[in-house]
Amino acid sequence: MSTRVVPRDAIDGRLLNMVQESFPLEVAPYARLGEMLGIDEGEVLGRVQRLRDAHVIRQISAIFDTRALGYQSSLVAMQVDSARVDQAAAVVNTHPGVSHNYKRNHQFNMWFTIAVPPQSCLERIVQRLHQMAGATSTRILPTLRLFKIGVVLDVAGEEAVDERAAPAYTDEVRQRALARPLTDKDVAVIRELQDDLSMEPQPFGGMARRLGMSVEVLLGWGHRLMESGHMRRFAAILYHREAGFRANPMVVWAVPEERVAEVGNRMASFRAVSHCYQRPTYPDWPYNVFTMVHGRKVRECEQVVDAIQAATGMDRRAFLYSTKEYKKTRVRYFSPEFEEWERQNLAAEG
Repeated sequence: MSTRVVPRDAIDGRLLNMVQESFPLEVAPYARLGEMLGIDEGEVLGRVQRLRDAHVIRQISAIFDTRALGYQSSLVAMQVDSARVDQAAAVVNTHPGVSHNYKRNHQFNMWFTIAVPPQSCLERIVQRLHQMAGATSTRILPTLRLFKIGVVLDVAGEEAVDERAAPAYTDEVRQRALARPLTDKDVAVIRELQDDLSMEPQPFGGMARRLGMSVEVLLGWGHRLMESGHMRRFAAILYHREAGFRANPMVVWAVPEERVAEVGNRMASFRAVSHCYQRPTYPDWPYNVFTMVHGRKVRECEQVVDAIQAATGMDRRAFLYSTKEYKKTRVRYFSPEFEEWERQNLAAEG
């Protein structure tokens, strides 16, 4: 049995669980959280600020689905000379669409996610990054099928290792979003809601003023973006390690093609699995289903993976632990940074 990390107190644990699931899109969200927790607004603000200062809460903002906004995205695996991985990562990180970049314990030793605007060519950009980083091999691993996306860590320690739940955001929701093109006003609202929320009783006021609309109209717009599937949720993102989750392996599985849909959905049902996708294979990469597993310790993650194996019958798997974090941030959508990077770097292709 793994040892649970005790939250700073029980209210902190409940608060962190709540704000990860759904932060209230309301005029006075901290007051609303206080009602739910049985404490006053001032205490909620104080606790959230303390958890920010302690680097437990990373950001509170809208979480948009990259593909639903029309962006192209992919996970990318690079093989780089072991003596040059840090330098190569610094080069890759210059692209504004690279949100996560890790060194992992595999011959493909650098793994990053990248998103590019609709008018850009993802393959061309990755090829340029391959050249700039001096990689010996690069594999583009886009999502072929989405089974689950969304990190919610059980900080309060209320869930069993093999806890199950239906995914909140699935490929069906994404397809629904893609059927409704964004308007110019949608884009303006997205630019505001993607920013970190301010620490004040009515934090949406400044955003609304910049947009020239009332707070009520802005919040209604935000709810519509969630209903349409463009926004996955409005929530807090945590620093995993500081929140007590120090083991976060990417576990990859070789699943027979005819069983991918069945197995992927079953794997996605585990609460400890935050992401589950089908991705392409290559001659030197046989794994087609990717799961991100979160636990307080390595043994806890291994217990989850063992439970997944028992539930699915899949036993061809590999653990890829991150050994160094090079970048972890949020993509800023509809930003001029993308065009500027391409202007500076694609013209120099050779």
